Amino acid sequence: MINTMAITGMATQLAISFIAPLGLLIYFRKRKWLSWKPLGIGMLIFILFSQVLEKTLHMIMIDADGASLKWTDNAALFVLYAVLAAGIFEEVGRYIGFKWMLKNHRDYKDGLSFGLGHGGIEAVLIGAFGAINAIVLASMIQSGTFDKMIAPTLPKEQAALIKDMVLHTPFSMYVLAGLERVFAIAFHIAMSLLVLLGVREQKFRYIIYAILLHALMDVAPALYQARVMTNIWLVEAIAFLFAVAAFLFTRRVKDTLEDGGEG
Repeated sequence: MINTMAITGMATQLAISFIAPLGLLIYFRKRKWLSWKPLGIGMLIFILFSQVLEKTLHMIMIDADGASLKWTDNAALFVLYAVLAAGIFEEVGRYIGFKWMLKNHRDYKDGLSFGLGHGGIEAVLIGAFGAINAIVLASMIQSGTFDKMIAPTLPKEQAALIKDMVLHTPFSMYVLAGLERVFAIAFHIAMSLLVLLGVREQKFRYIIYAILLHALMDVAPALYQARVMTNIWLVEAIAFLFAVAAFLFTRRVKDTLEDGGEG
């Protein structure tokens, strides 16, 4: 039987992952901070650079278990690869977006909108769709359909792992997964503004800073994925601190980007 609290947790993750970007979209529009083209480009850049290019490289580099590189079990090398791949792909993608695709959209509101597009589509694709997938699997397990139709098509260990995760993931983990998307949106907005500042002032070192900050933020999740760090609450606490710092930066850089804005 599927735990009722687990189903509630899945629904909560789904709600947070949808409501957070939608709520910010409405808020930005009311504050006249919404710029539609940067919002769309932010979505496009995330899909292309993170979900297509970065994941293609991961298929080449990362072992099937997702916790090590294909040619070595060295956790340090796995973490180094994972954090740099995320930082380079996403921040270079942001740079390309602002440098060549948004030449007339380089004001504060454009950076906010780009970051919301980037982080918002991530929240939907990873947070919301992940919750929907969990709900569907839970329904199939509950009805017996999973064992009859899905399990026979998968390796025995993989089917057992999926079933165990759906049956035993507690309510709190789903809520954390939803909150993690909120933290990520805050971070993506700040990094979009930092990259925009670099493009505006023609200082590429700001893009390097964004890459390094992105890599630093991903160290704890990568350690958790490599099974070196096992306390998920610590991982999320670190993500929360990055989100707070990102929020403070977003407020502080406002005056700088609004002075002499181009769009």
